[in-house]
Amino acid sequence: MADILKRDGALIGSLVRNPKQVKHDRAESIAEDAMIRFKRTIEDLEVDIRRLERQRESRLDLSPDNTFSIISANQFDPIGFVDDEMIIGVQIREATIKLKIAKERFDYLFGAEVPDGVSITDFIEEAK
Repeated sequence: MADILKRDGALIGSLVRNPKQVKHDRAESIAEDAMIRFKRTIEDLEVDIRRLERQRESRLDLSPDNTFSIISANQFDPIGFVDDEMIIGVQIREATIKLKIAKERFDYLFGAEVPDGVSITDFIEEAK
């Protein structure tokens, strides 16, 4: 029966690993999952900010039908326009603050700035 532990199977190898190896593997898995989630959150916030800025700019298009016309004064709702501008402005500001915090925490937690234009899995592999 003792001969079974001399084999090279994955299960046996896993069972005889020392606690330091087990701890290292768990830590690596947890850090990788957290890093991927942080990167995804940062990317989502960047997309949200760009979308909100485009939405804000598109509200300035007061010629919805063609480039030669403009809506009439009685069709324009200044109160709604200002309210929407304020709402979008606050959403942009909130997303910008969240983005700054997420980038700072990523740097603090993982000891590196968020990689631009690099897949997070490539970044993780380079860090190993």
